[in-house]
Amino acid sequence: MGPRVDASRLHGPVRRSVTIAGHQTSISLEPIFWAALEDEARSSGQPLNALVAAIDVARLEAPNPPNLTSAIRQWLFDRALGG
Repeated sequence: MGPRVDASRLHGPVRRSVTIAGHQTSISLEPIFWAALEDEARSSGQPLNALVAAIDVARLEAPNPPNLTSAIRQWLFDRALGG
């Protein structure tokens, strides 16, 4: 039998508005990703919107850019792995 999954920690996405380069956009992330993103913004001393904007700029420079939500999840995962 595989590892036990705590169902109480699994939640659907939550939609929030952020401002990137003066324009509002909506992002849907699961609460665990919102919490991780807020922690990263806080630890880097920048507003959440600024961190999302930086991820967006990096995303657009990729050869095959993912959507913003995917880029945020990938960026957070990379950070968790020490990237």
